[in-house]
Amino acid sequence: MHHAIPDEALDQLFRTARTQNKWQAKPVSPTLLHALYDLLRMGPTSANCSPARFVFVTTDKGRERLKPHLLPSNVSKVMTAPVTVIIGHDLAFYEKLPELFPHTDAKSWFVGNDQLIQTTAFRNGTLQGAYLMMAARSLGLDCGPMSGFNNAGVDQEFFANSTVKSNFICGLGYGDPSGVFARSPRLPFDEACQIV
Repeated sequence: MHHAIPDEALDQLFRTARTQNKWQAKPVSPTLLHALYDLLRMGPTSANCSPARFVFVTTDKGRERLKPHLLPSNVSKVMTAPVTVIIGHDLAFYEKLPELFPHTDAKSWFVGNDQLIQTTAFRNGTLQGAYLMMAARSLGLDCGPMSGFNNAGVDQEFFANSTVKSNFICGLGYGDPSGVFARSPRLPFDEACQIV
């Protein structure tokens, strides 16, 4: 089957890409993190709301701030990753809509509607976290996404006095193949999909 992008790119993004648990001691430059954000921000969100907020933890001091909030099984992954990204979402994202979605008064859709705010921020922030992983892989980085941490603790440590809430974290860098688990199975089409 002909694809719009080469099979090698599909392999890098999906087929051979793996969740990383161990990392090589190779740094990730700030320039590469800027390029990563410039790519991921182009992914679609509803009404271009772009609620995701990212904290790139790159220093030992930053890792120590994160460490007390991690499940024990994730400590070594975070402490050895060149970068761990905290992917959050801003519950006040709608304040940016006059700039991001200027052709209509989208801000008025959200003001006073807490349920819609929370659902929209979480859903679209999660999408942007997935875009981050795809963008990272496309730039030659490996990813190690994790949800094993105390969100309230991370929010207090990194997002105190703000409207941002954490969603998940993701290690970034150059993976050590010795830490990769055997590929787990995936559901076949007939168990996961319908065509109606």
